[in-house]
Amino acid sequence: MERVLVTGGTGFVAGWCIAGLLERGYAVRTTVRRPQEVDAPVEVVQADLTRDDGWDAAVDGCAYVLHVASPLGLDGRSGEDALITPARDGALRVLRAASKAGVRRVVLTSSTAATTPPDPHGVADETVWTDPADPNLTPYRRSKLLAERAAWDFAADNGLELTTVLPAAVFGPLRSPGNAGSVEVIARLLAGRPPVLPRFGFTIVDVRDLADLHLRAMTDPAAAGERFIGAGEFRWLAEIAGTLSEHLGDRARKVPRRPVPDGLVRGLARVVPQLRALTPLLGRDLTFTSAKAQRVLGFTPRPAAETILDCARSLGA
Repeated sequence: MERVLVTGGTGFVAGWCIAGLLERGYAVRTTVRRPQEVDAPVEVVQADLTRDDGWDAAVDGCAYVLHVASPLGLDGRSGEDALITPARDGALRVLRAASKAGVRRVVLTSSTAATTPPDPHGVADETVWTDPADPNLTPYRRSKLLAERAAWDFAADNGLELTTVLPAAVFGPLRSPGNAGSVEVIARLLAGRPPVLPRFGFTIVDVRDLADLHLRAMTDPAAAGERFIGAGEFRWLAEIAGTLSEHLGDRARKVPRRPVPDGLVRGLARVVPQLRALTPLLGRDLTFTSAKAQRVLGFTPRPAAETILDCARSLGA
């Protein structure tokens, strides 16, 4: 039985990756920062992205590594050091240990934040690299870009087989409470926050489809040395709210329905950190395409409405 290391086992995406691996008959080991139980029959190793300790033991005997763990910083208040150091240096710690252990392939979870062109409209694919000098880059988006760049450099210098998966906005059902990541967008809408709808839009990917893409990227020979965007359909925040209201009835009674002018959002962003981090996305209808993943790996994203509703129901709606 082949063993796979999944980093960050308590996370949203990692939890679904672990479930998919177990269903396919793999032995799974996962890392956590602090001693705690993971809701799955897996081996747990304590390791932190900011420390060297534990990583050699974590990868020992593993055929593959899914490096999913990374700081999120969704509140817009986390600084450069709090995000970039663990994202970039942590990825290198995992890759060094994997290289020493002779794993067959590492699949690193990057982000479409690393493949965003300066034009906020149109379609972006894996050939695009975000400009690190872009003044609108938040620390989180910069951390994903620098971590992926560092990973590719390390792989090239050390002969390590690497594949990267770049998710768009990840929604879908939670397996357990805790680190919900971008699911917080749905939770806030259900709670009526904000009370109006800024003109934000997202290319959505279902966490179940994203986990499946990681597993395809792990073993398919055609995935070696490639980047793959994991994405489905684009939806404005108002469209997401409309899906919730249309299908959930009274359970969506608090979901906002009124749009808000862009100028007002920019004004509020001066005093609201969460909005400040998102302001560069205001009015952006850039779509990330997963055509390459569909063509090469057979990736099949499900409809956005299904993802949104399953996400909301898992939150108790």
